[in-house]
Amino acid sequence: MQNDAENVRVRGSGTQSVYAALRREILSMALEPGSPLDEVRLSERFKMSRTPIREALLRLVGEGLVTTLPNRNTIVATIDFASLPTYFEALTLMYRVTTRGAAERRDAGIMKTIRARQQDFADAVLARDAYAMIEANREFHVAIAELAGNAYYTTFFARLLDEGRRILRLYYSTFDDRLPRQYVDEHEEMIAAIEAGDVERADRLAIDHAAQIVRQIQDYVARNLDRPVAIPLS
Repeated sequence: MQNDAENVRVRGSGTQSVYAALRREILSMALEPGSPLDEVRLSERFKMSRTPIREALLRLVGEGLVTTLPNRNTIVATIDFASLPTYFEALTLMYRVTTRGAAERRDAGIMKTIRARQQDFADAVLARDAYAMIEANREFHVAIAELAGNAYYTTFFARLLDEGRRILRLYYSTFDDRLPRQYVDEHEEMIAAIEAGDVERADRLAIDHAAQIVRQIQDYVARNLDRPVAIPLS
């Protein structure tokens, strides 16, 4: 029984390490959309049996980052550019309702968390670490959603932010990962509006924040849709 438990722990640790490595490469676009994910080659690469490889891939399938084709081949999920308009519509709505809701409620304890996530984002921007920017941006907006107090909104917004990680990676690439200080300042303005309880200003800032992201990505897609996407790992 003890050996069985130890084997489960070892396998779980292997699954987690494979999952984390592949997830980072997919989100950073080091593994491009459509790239094959062969279990045998991954097993050789990570020097593990195929079981933890398969379990890691299943987790990534659950997150929408990996797709299993009808012929049972597994690939990095493609980015559905055709669905971007409806995605942006939902994303903008969630920026608005969560930022407004946070300004209506306010909470000193959660504000500390929001400020901490904002500092993480500012540090990542300074370091030009795109992966860290994406992670910190997600946590910043999820913290705001948690302050707004509607668990359904928080869950849905987190899902949208997760689904849009690779889109955000493309967005940062338009700046060669030198994200202007403007985007750090926009977060600061949101924090100020929330702390002041200024609901209407919080709403306007959320609209503007979403609009500039959408505009930049749309411009990128218009210029590069017919070209293969290749962004180096940060």
